[in-house]
Amino acid sequence: MKNTITDNNVPANNHESGESLALKQAITPSLSLSSIPSNAQRLVLRMFADPSCVAQHPQVSELRVLFGMALCVNLEVQPAIEELRTAVSLDPHSFIAHLKLGELWMRLRVCNKAAEHTHQAAKLAQNMAQADLARKQAAAIRTMLREGIERGGYKTPGQWIARAFRRLVRNRSEALVTPQIS
Repeated sequence: MKNTITDNNVPANNHESGESLALKQAITPSLSLSSIPSNAQRLVLRMFADPSCVAQHPQVSELRVLFGMALCVNLEVQPAIEELRTAVSLDPHSFIAHLKLGELWMRLRVCNKAAEHTHQAAKLAQNMAQADLARKQAAAIRTMLREGIERGGYKTPGQWIARAFRRLVRNRSEALVTPQIS
């Protein structure tokens, strides 16, 4: 029996379940999904429709990375950390797992862990685009460290005094360099 397509691109016969029909419609080639293999597209779309997909495929580190990213968007930090850590432990040679875990640590201002994972991602980069992503993230982490935007940790009083002195010297040098416009 041949399917006829209506105006909404939905087949006229209703032999397929709604979920598989929605998946097939969503998997049609588009600009955003065209570079992803069709079996990976199905897994990704199922995962976002039903998070139990990660439970069904616990050894797929890419699914855990995507699920961790989705948890980050939903501001569920601790589960996101666990998913991304598991993804890194499942595939220690995964560029995206290290990059996203480094990004999460960077956003949480745990700069030492962020720098470690970002450095590992830079080592694992396989093309210029990946290397550029890791380089930019590492630059952002270095800026955070230089400006003192780092979370917690117990430091000695001498470190706090030295940091305050560096800021004072930097502020004075910036004030002296301001050009006079006449």
